[in-house]
Amino acid sequence: MTTLAVPTPAVPRNLPSPQPVAELQALEKIYYKPDGSVMVAALRGINLTINRGEYVAIMGASGSGKSTLMNVLGCLDRPSAGHYLLDGQNVEEMPDEKLSIFRGQKIGFIFQAFNLIPQLTIEENVAAPLFYQSIPKKDRVARAIESLNLVGLGDRLGHRPRELSGGQQQRVAIARALVTTPVVLMADEPTGNLDSTTGQAILQLFQDLHGKGMTIIMVTHDDHVAERCLRIVRLKDGLTEFDRQQPGYQARN
Repeated sequence: MTTLAVPTPAVPRNLPSPQPVAELQALEKIYYKPDGSVMVAALRGINLTINRGEYVAIMGASGSGKSTLMNVLGCLDRPSAGHYLLDGQNVEEMPDEKLSIFRGQKIGFIFQAFNLIPQLTIEENVAAPLFYQSIPKKDRVARAIESLNLVGLGDRLGHRPRELSGGQQQRVAIARALVTTPVVLMADEPTGNLDSTTGQAILQLFQDLHGKGMTIIMVTHDDHVAERCLRIVRLKDGLTEFDRQQPGYQARN
């Protein structure tokens, strides 16, 4: 049986800095009208490196480009120009099928709306991504249960999403993102549909996962949520307005 483990930032001792998980070089994303003219330049030359073990908030007003940036980082959209290296691999020119497989191996997605399948039990929901990696059913189930234990839902096995609270459903979504042992978690407004108390509990879970070495990139519009992260990247009009580390931040070695 394959053992689920939260990846740790494995950095050789002879390197002076952590290994990059995501590297964007002069990255642009332009949306065109049917006649070929520019409709909007969503990203206009972004340079960004996110290292293993970082906990990064991506912020910006509506139309700033933050959602487009997350879609590119998550390999859900392709850049118009520039380069994107994910875990050392140049992904912008990968064929669609290869990119889909690579994305499933490297990235764990967490959505604001949970995106759980209501007809399935929570362990079946969590195990679903492993089906596409051709992992035997017995191992899929075992890893799903281990992942649910990791987020504190081992006592809810057999339940369906509708039988859980919003916070519990978000924990299921986090367990599903972790089950493939990705190199990075990407969360899009993960507390947006939760009350403040439940949202704080979910943020504490992210903090615990980061403490175990997980790299986390989170899109949020909420300053209070961003303050829980250790680095804040704010976009404005498709450009980086600022990129700063929170006080007391130390890169993992």
